[in-house]
Amino acid sequence: MRAPRRFKKERERGVAIISALLVVALSAILVSGMLWRQEVQIRRIENQRLLAQANWISRSALDWTRLILRSEADTSPTVTYLGGVWGVPIAKTRLSDFLGQIGEVRSQQGAQTFLSGSIEDAQAKFNLRNLVSTPTPGVLTINVEQIASFQRLLALLGLNGSLAKTTALQIRAGLAQSATRFQTQSSTNATNTTNTTNTTQSTMAAIAQGGGTSGGNFTDDPGLKDADSNSPVAPLQVISVDSLLDVPGFTPEAIERLRPFVTVLPTTTSVNMNTATPEVVAAVVPGMNLSQAQAFVARRETVFFHDVGNVQLALTGAGVKTASIDPNLLDVTTKYFFIHGRVEHERAQVDRTTLIYRDLGTHTTRIVYVRDQP
Repeated sequence: MRAPRRFKKERERGVAIISALLVVALSAILVSGMLWRQEVQIRRIENQRLLAQANWISRSALDWTRLILRSEADTSPTVTYLGGVWGVPIAKTRLSDFLGQIGEVRSQQGAQTFLSGSIEDAQAKFNLRNLVSTPTPGVLTINVEQIASFQRLLALLGLNGSLAKTTALQIRAGLAQSATRFQTQSSTNATNTTNTTNTTQSTMAAIAQGGGTSGGNFTDDPGLKDADSNSPVAPLQVISVDSLLDVPGFTPEAIERLRPFVTVLPTTTSVNMNTATPEVVAAVVPGMNLSQAQAFVARRETVFFHDVGNVQLALTGAGVKTASIDPNLLDVTTKYFFIHGRVEHERAQVDRTTLIYRDLGTHTTRIVYVRDQP
């Protein structure tokens, strides 16, 4: 009888050991899970801190770049050319090197931070906003001369030239809808409330044809209703080159081919002939082919143009008749600049493009928009 009792005690002892091991294993799993979640939370907080620091470094670099643009405007306010200080890109450089040059005692704190970037002349490209003119406030008209220039640019790049007019119509429709889509036409008769829908539809139709609205009364029922099947569809406003995907006929491949030569700026602008590429020069100058534009740019690399008169002389020397060229479309200075900057702060990275407007009259700069690159 003693043997079975001994076996029973040993079996109970084994079950207790296994139970204890299971409890220890379960406790270890729970503790490791808690530690893992705590580590993830700590890493998330660290990443947020590093990203915030990288954003502040990017803002500081942007202020420094704006200072460069302002100082250059003070020295040469009437000329912007590729040989200026703004045209020198910054290779990947440690932040500590910049801080050490100015005698910052905490310069070694930036040893794990790298800066790189460049300034791009936005007026060296063809501005798609030029396709639509505003002769009077509220009226949007198609610019035939600019459409012809865009057609020449498309032809030089091997694209369909008919896309120029389609793009102009899309830009005009987007500008008209964005300016007046939340407004209705004002009426002098307060009792005339039964024709509100017809008035709104007629106003939309006038906008689509290039007109504007008079008055500025806001409505509690903005936009177009689902039942208005005959009403025009409000298109998205063209704010970047990527917006051309909304224009029928453009493909991602065509946009990538067009991207180095076109841009979309808030206002109509002239082309800086000191910085424009041969393709853009051949597009904006009627009767000029690509080979002549390349010779024109090669001559520009020797001596930049001081005024529009020098540009016209150079065009004449290249064999182009300047009598039919509108001098207001050409310029030798720039107001809009793209600032491309990249900050690598340990694990955080900030890749950002900023559009800057430089006011040559007041010697100030303003930020138009900031876009983070994926």
